[in-house]
Amino acid sequence: MRQEPQTPPDYHGYDEGRRLPRLVRLYIWQCLIGFGLSGIFTALLLYFDVVGLRGLVMGTQGGFMALFLLFFFNGLVFAGVQFAITIMRMADDDGPGGGRRDNALSQVPGRIMAALARPGRIAQPIRAQDRPNGQRD
Repeated sequence: MRQEPQTPPDYHGYDEGRRLPRLVRLYIWQCLIGFGLSGIFTALLLYFDVVGLRGLVMGTQGGFMALFLLFFFNGLVFAGVQFAITIMRMADDDGPGGGRRDNALSQVPGRIMAALARPGRIAQPIRAQDRPNGQRD
């Protein structure tokens, strides 16, 4: 069996043996997963008869068209979310993003705890007998 040399894909993402770029193949794969999830979701809606959906689909003349539209539009949403999650998980986190305020918030809890540890800095509640003229809340 002859081994074909492995050529790296070019900068557009095309492989030598396949015609679709890798990103397009990833998108198609995520769309298939999204529509599969939509089919499962729609089947579960019918199985559990959520808000009488099964009775509506079976009892009306255009019920199957409504069921198809429910499947199709849920498929679009699920495919978009699936693709977005996959793309966002591809990001490399090389550490802090930069900027002068990067570590500013990481030191805030320590400063607050240090301020709370000093008793003179904490406002004490005023007792009734310390209020002028016996005022009440």
